[in-house]
Amino acid sequence: MAVLALVVLALLLFMSERIHLKTSSFLVLTILAVGFELFPYQVDGKILHAVDFFSGFGHEALVAVCALMIAGQALVRTGALEPVGRILSRLWRVSPNLSLLLTLLAGAILSAFVNNTPIVVLLLPILISVSLRTKTQASKILMPMGLATLAGGMSTTIGTSTNLLVVSVAADMGMRRIGLFDFVLPAVVAGGIGIVYLWLLAPRLLPVREPLLTDTSPRIFTAHLHIPEGSFCDGKTLSQAISKTDGAMKVNRIRRGHDSVILPLPDMKLRAGDRLRVDDTPERLKGYETDLGATLYSGGTQVDEEHPLTAEEQQIAEVAVLQGSPLVGETLRSIGFLEQYQLVTLALHRAGLTLVTLRSRVEDVVLRMGDVLLVQGSREHISLLKRRGELLVLDATSDLPRTAKAPLALGIMAGIVLMAALGILPIAISAVSGVLLMILTRCLRWHDATRSLSTSVIMVVVASLGLGAAMSKTGGAQYLAEFYVALTHGASPAVVLSGLILLMAMLTNVVSNNAAAVIGTPIAVNIAGQLGVSPEPFVLGVLFGVNMSYATPMAYQTNLLVMNAGGYTFGDFVRVGTPLTLLMWLAFSWLLPALYGL
Repeated sequence: MAVLALVVLALLLFMSERIHLKTSSFLVLTILAVGFELFPYQVDGKILHAVDFFSGFGHEALVAVCALMIAGQALVRTGALEPVGRILSRLWRVSPNLSLLLTLLAGAILSAFVNNTPIVVLLLPILISVSLRTKTQASKILMPMGLATLAGGMSTTIGTSTNLLVVSVAADMGMRRIGLFDFVLPAVVAGGIGIVYLWLLAPRLLPVREPLLTDTSPRIFTAHLHIPEGSFCDGKTLSQAISKTDGAMKVNRIRRGHDSVILPLPDMKLRAGDRLRVDDTPERLKGYETDLGATLYSGGTQVDEEHPLTAEEQQIAEVAVLQGSPLVGETLRSIGFLEQYQLVTLALHRAGLTLVTLRSRVEDVVLRMGDVLLVQGSREHISLLKRRGELLVLDATSDLPRTAKAPLALGIMAGIVLMAALGILPIAISAVSGVLLMILTRCLRWHDATRSLSTSVIMVVVASLGLGAAMSKTGGAQYLAEFYVALTHGASPAVVLSGLILLMAMLTNVVSNNAAAVIGTPIAVNIAGQLGVSPEPFVLGVLFGVNMSYATPMAYQTNLLVMNAGGYTFGDFVRVGTPLTLLMWLAFSWLLPALYGL
């Protein structure tokens, strides 16, 4: 009962947005360990040691998940998937409707072997760019693309970390280890139905949405403040001049005479004729002009009604914060974003958060994965930002990354899959070996490898494995299985399985799908034992159910990226994702009983 109560607490914590997912996971894991240490529990006459719950950190499934995350990052860094993007981009010019179908199929197929986050990262800027060229609405195609990658990810054991967890936990409970392609048939049939829905019906259900950051924020302009003789600044120090603007003005450089450029040190004295270079909004620049008694110039021309401010060679770009980015958990001020990237941040959008446009507020907001920043800078600096791969540039103003290592990275990834598919090496070993090859061949640096690991994913996996083990050892999973079988008394195994799939699909849209998978798998095995049938279809029912993260934006990380890029609302996901969930549920409720003779 205590373990089941902790499971309920864990699910509530995982649903909360106020507490970090990794903090919630760490809390659950600690309570689990301390509880069993203070109140020892015997299993088959042996004490269940609390330290056993930390074994999740060395679990085969977690090793495989981490190795595949790193391998996927190498594909992004080297641009190995870029040829797919270029082909799709060219096809969109010929037939947008057919190209949408091919894009959905490509996203789904790639996601069967690579985590879908880099796939979405690849396709988002391409689809936004083609929507501008073909005058189609980006909001009609971005969500179908994102959901198609989720549908494709359930096709193999390595498609998602969730699949690996379900297969590993079931194997730990004595079930035969499910192979890489053992459930590809039902996944492809149901996924095909889902793709047709996303191609033909989903765009019609989606309203026209404008990206939330487009043209919503003041632009930053570079201008010079000329200090006239006898003005406030004449003879004052730079710090005194800045104080006059309440500390708001930031001076980049000071030009004195024709050729002299002076560093803007706080104690230097300003003279008549000095020109202060300042980057700011038009309103603030005009305010500085008034406060300091200076004259505002831009491009050598005095700024007035006939000669407004101009920002030559400047571009506006929307960039999304990705998993593994150095910005996650930091503020723009703390990492020196302006100095490091030479880009000015105009605005920030976060799902559920009012648009932040004041620069002083943007700099102090702690960033999360999925946040979208509106930045301004030179074409060169925006292109450099995209090549670095630490943020996702959504406007596709520059070429996708491509390096000479791309074919090598793609070949190593293919080797990882092939070794596991042929049964030569377990996926955990083949993935680790592949990562080593990528590092040795310089497809990936250690710096990038460590950044690609998600602390939240690791902690959720470990905490969930601990909860799953505790449920199995204490009989909690058997108790829930008995309760579920009693609740569905008189129903056929096929109906019981269908109900389990629907239950998992509902759960995965409000809590972490990894948590739902590890908690649901022991229950599924015990339900099959109660009914006296093979546990495999019930384990697969859990696997497919927890992958149906379609109906809410917080159900999966790529949903948040797509939500911000397309300007979607929570209701848009419910409107499109709920019918897709029902379609997939009905398909699997028919396919699994038919294939396994239930």
